[in-house]
Amino acid sequence: MFHFLQPGPLVDDDLILQLVERAPGDPMGEFVPTYRFKMTRQDRTLEMGRIDLRIGYTHNLLMYGGQIGYRVHQDYRGHHYAARSVRLLVPLARAHKLGNLWITCNPDNWASRRACELAGLELVEIVDIPPTIDMYYQGERHKCRYRLDLSKA
Repeated sequence: MFHFLQPGPLVDDDLILQLVERAPGDPMGEFVPTYRFKMTRQDRTLEMGRIDLRIGYTHNLLMYGGQIGYRVHQDYRGHHYAARSVRLLVPLARAHKLGNLWITCNPDNWASRRACELAGLELVEIVDIPPTIDMYYQGERHKCRYRLDLSKA
């Protein structure tokens, strides 16, 4: 059985990650246990974005979905909140014994690609999304796969 950990304080200057949910996942399906955080400032009242850390290894997760997913609300872009949030989650990922951390994004999402680079991830490849994946039916055709080796991060 999966055991969620206490993430501890996740703070980088004016950025705080506030845990809002622990989703247990579905061992029979493709869903893995997930921590969900909102990005806030020191007063913790204003949400600037969201970030999820997915703990596990499924083929679709590693190839197309990624172990981290984030979005920064329009008004708060340009402050590197996504990259900073990824770095804040590295100790929690390590505590769960993840060897690598995978993030995926669309090839034309230059802001997300830059966030991955600023967080220390390296582009491994760009893969085609097969028609058997839900993303394909949402119009997505390719994913960039970025990796962070947690033993070196």
